Amino acid sequence: MKSPLLSLPGAVPGEGVDEGVAAHYGDLFREQRALAEGTGFVDLSHRGVIAVSGDDRLSWLHLLLTQHVSELPVGQATEALILSAHGHIEHALYLVDDGTTVWAHVEPGTVDALVAYLESMKFFYRVEIADRSDAFAVVHLPAGSIAEVPEAAVVRETSYGRDVFLPRADLEAYAEKSGPTAGLLAYEALRVEQHRPRLGFETDHRTIPHELGWIGSAVHLQKGCYRGQETVARVQNLGKPPRRLVFLHLDGSEVHLPPHGAELRLASEGAEGRKVGFVTTSVRHHELGPVALALVKRNVPVDAALLADTTAAAQEVVVEP
Repeated sequence: MKSPLLSLPGAVPGEGVDEGVAAHYGDLFREQRALAEGTGFVDLSHRGVIAVSGDDRLSWLHLLLTQHVSELPVGQATEALILSAHGHIEHALYLVDDGTTVWAHVEPGTVDALVAYLESMKFFYRVEIADRSDAFAVVHLPAGSIAEVPEAAVVRETSYGRDVFLPRADLEAYAEKSGPTAGLLAYEALRVEQHRPRLGFETDHRTIPHELGWIGSAVHLQKGCYRGQETVARVQNLGKPPRRLVFLHLDGSEVHLPPHGAELRLASEGAEGRKVGFVTTSVRHHELGPVALALVKRNVPVDAALLADTTAAAQEVVVEP
């Protein structure tokens, strides 16, 4: 879904799943600094939007999601996962209930599969599931923003900012009065700084929640059964995850950032050494320079210097080994 804000001056389209919105508007670091200072907004209108209504919406979602939502207060933001039977992450949902409907935004390209799964699990519950991506767009206001939000808009307020569900027809008008507009690369740089994982970037087909630090924020350990819970409980009580999320400081003298999937090796073993992980997201941060998130094997020493392809990298612990 292509955003109308790609017509703004300087807009450069994103790539891959993010091609529907602007990567930047001509000045990446200025856009980052604006967000860090609590001004401007980010166009996330390429993300999918689903709505779940009906009297049983919370109790029903509680059975399917990793998060405790059966008594979710009106207006309280939360996030949740849907796991496979083996505990691998399949979907990530960013939720809020407005009193009659649970609204969630999800990764681009995942709505159809998510809605199909939810529809298959309705049974006798009084719920209605709708893909509202055509009618609603998500914009993000950074933490500290004092920008006005339309009175009728649904808002998810978190420690890192507000996600606003706007009527898609109002997106251009909102941009005119709520600028400056920041591109997705600025948003991603702050996400990496905050160590927040993203489905499809920090995850692959075998990722489990413990590896990314999603326990607590997206996975509740004292709730009832859901698909994949046995894996979560077993790792929590009896073992450790096979991989762990790390934050990398990359060599700033390199011209190119290591791409998603770039192999990580121990610097002591050189470029031909054994693979110990891979880069998940790399960005240029306005203060920290080139940084990245990555998944490494749990037994990699926390003080070990790494190579991301040929780029030197120093790690910081995100998930404890």
